[in-house]
Amino acid sequence: KPNIILANFLQYEMMEERILNRLRTVAMGYPPFKVELKDFGSFPSHTIYINVTSKLPVQNLVKEIRTDGQRLMRLNDDNKPHFIMEPHLTIARKLKPWQYEKAWLKYSNSHFTGRFIADTMTLLKRPVGEMKYQTAQKFEFQNLPVATKQGELFG
Repeated sequence: KPNIILANFLQYEMMEERILNRLRTVAMGYPPFKVELKDFGSFPSHTIYINVTSKLPVQNLVKEIRTDGQRLMRLNDDNKPHFIMEPHLTIARKLKPWQYEKAWLKYSNSHFTGRFIADTMTLLKRPVGEMKYQTAQKFEFQNLPVATKQGELFG
């Protein structure tokens, strides 16, 4: 299914509820936004994608997730979350070099435009060693005034 990855991380399942709560809070306060797509790009030798030209709303969303999410999503020093600041919509990945060369010849000379309204984000999960992702939860962008207050200790 087409998607724009916002972050990639490894974490214990016991942290899932806290991560879900954080993402729910972000989504409640975030407005739906238009995503503009134009033409193709690539990561040489293995991936071809559609360019996201309206980067700012996606980048702002990633920053919002990263603010508190970074510590929740960090497993240890070797497994830190990776936040994707250059949004793109992957159409082919893990290509063999010959597949990439053949496909990129075609796509690099092709044109594409599209747009859609992003009104949800989805947390996908999969057990280590498995290939198939499953939906943990979908979060609707609600554009609500979400007041988060710093907790007081010894107040």
